[in-house]
Amino acid sequence: MIGDLISEQTAIAINKIYGQKIDPSIIKIEKTNREYTGDYTLVVFPLLKFSKKSPQETAEELGKFLTENLEEIKSFEVMKGFLNLSVDDKYWIEFFKENIKNDNFGFVTSTDKTPVIVEYSSPNTNKPLHLGHIRNNLLGYSISEILKANGKNVVKINLINDRGIHICKSMLAWQKWGNGETPEEAGLKGDHLIGKYYVLFDKKHKEQIEELVHTGHPENEAFNKAPLMKEAQEMLWKWESADEDVLDIWRLLNSWVYEGFDQTYKRLGVDFDKLNYESSTYLQGKEIVEDGLEKHLLERREDGSVWIDLTDEGLDEKLLLRSDGTSVYITQDIGTAQRRWDEYHPEKLMYVVGNEQIYHFNVLAKVLKKLGREWTDIIHHLSYGMIELPEGRMKSREGKVVDADDLMDEMYKTAQNTTEELGKTEGFSEDELERLYHIVSLGALKYFILKVDPMKNMLFNPEESIDFNGNTGPFIQYTYARIQSIFRKAGKKPLEFFEELNYNKIELLDIEKDIIKLIYDFPEVVKQAGENYSPAIVANYCFELVKTYNHYYQDTPILKRVEPGVANFRVVLSWFTGETIKKAVGLLGIEVPERM
Repeated sequence: MIGDLISEQTAIAINKIYGQKIDPSIIKIEKTNREYTGDYTLVVFPLLKFSKKSPQETAEELGKFLTENLEEIKSFEVMKGFLNLSVDDKYWIEFFKENIKNDNFGFVTSTDKTPVIVEYSSPNTNKPLHLGHIRNNLLGYSISEILKANGKNVVKINLINDRGIHICKSMLAWQKWGNGETPEEAGLKGDHLIGKYYVLFDKKHKEQIEELVHTGHPENEAFNKAPLMKEAQEMLWKWESADEDVLDIWRLLNSWVYEGFDQTYKRLGVDFDKLNYESSTYLQGKEIVEDGLEKHLLERREDGSVWIDLTDEGLDEKLLLRSDGTSVYITQDIGTAQRRWDEYHPEKLMYVVGNEQIYHFNVLAKVLKKLGREWTDIIHHLSYGMIELPEGRMKSREGKVVDADDLMDEMYKTAQNTTEELGKTEGFSEDELERLYHIVSLGALKYFILKVDPMKNMLFNPEESIDFNGNTGPFIQYTYARIQSIFRKAGKKPLEFFEELNYNKIELLDIEKDIIKLIYDFPEVVKQAGENYSPAIVANYCFELVKTYNHYYQDTPILKRVEPGVANFRVVLSWFTGETIKKAVGLLGIEVPERM
């Protein structure tokens, strides 16, 4: 990269001019502010301790050295102690020539097969996926694709939380009030049907709590003393004791939910390399806990519950097994982590889970460490902020959620209405329109969510996400389709333009150089996104590229009123831009249409 060349040559300059040896990595290179002339800016102030001269004089001396010794630099300008360097157009044209036919441009090919495990989605089988799950799935899938683009061997895992007290609540409600209702009879997807009974349990439970409070019980005691909660806890105990009647209900209801989940995942465009089930990992966690007891690393209390003391780690005491012997969430996470280490010996064990679980994963790493697992430094909790609606926070058990399927339906209708209002449907068949609305609606949804830094809370507004102007998925998709229309108008394929291109006669406009410089940055963007686990870096880069290209398209003739050689170059530049857009949004799980 040109930035590395400038740093290396600057270090040589400091040695030759000032007799000081420095590490090139400490030299700060930035993109030149648009207000000034230049492509890259060398920040001179940190180097004054070596030159012992003023910022102006130091910048002048370094600028002169770089232009004389680095052929890629054609000129320089000093502005208030900053050295602005202009790169020769030949460098950008050579980059363009070398990479337009590179199918793997921007991506790293690696032979390192040590896997990175990325766990995401991790739904409970007592309710359908909702808006919060959508952010989780989109982040997990996109981060996996970005890591692959950085040469990592990624294994995408979905740990399905198919057991526990929450699952027993929906099972119990269906058993008591469902009268054997099936998804077919209800006219609902299986996950929606079971979610209905989870909400019903909460409603009935609250009624019992109110009755107990009314008769003088404290509210915190009434929660667990309510008969319905006791029945759910009894059902959990029976499940862990392998009671066949309970297991039959569990298998039936979960099978309905899995079918519903699969439909939602397929529509959302996310997938997994492997499915894990909590029901098959929690026992290993219990075995590890029992082993810790034998080694006197844990404490069994008088009521039979098992705890670990983490006060010396700056935390508190943590429950690992309940008094009745049933496990808690962290028990199965212990077993799952151990199983993944045994199976993969991964470079990284990543959990894509909301930031409300920061404490949980901090505890998990410390518990495993205390139990003698020396590999806990590979655990990485990729936390993300809450996603809310204009009306506030969602609550699953009260039924106050935005269901993932309903949201995708709404996005589809919004995409359809907006596209038709803008008159962008001419010449499409019904099947083509259906496909277009699907692509645009999901592009809007994914981009709107992924352009926000994962750590930040965000407000989701469906109407704002579907806009063919501005920082949105449809704007990016429309730009790609606009580029493809150039070839239809020209009546040629991209390869034909390549063959006719004379690189020696290319004279770059400033905006053409800006576009090439943005494309040039793509590999570094992919790298930074992988290092920071942030799809937002890719999303916002893509918007910048698209915005710049649109200015070019609107203000610069591409095919008409220009010399054939100029037209050839502008068409190929457009093609390279389109391919980079396609690769970038592909890392976000977004498709681009050929026509819009």
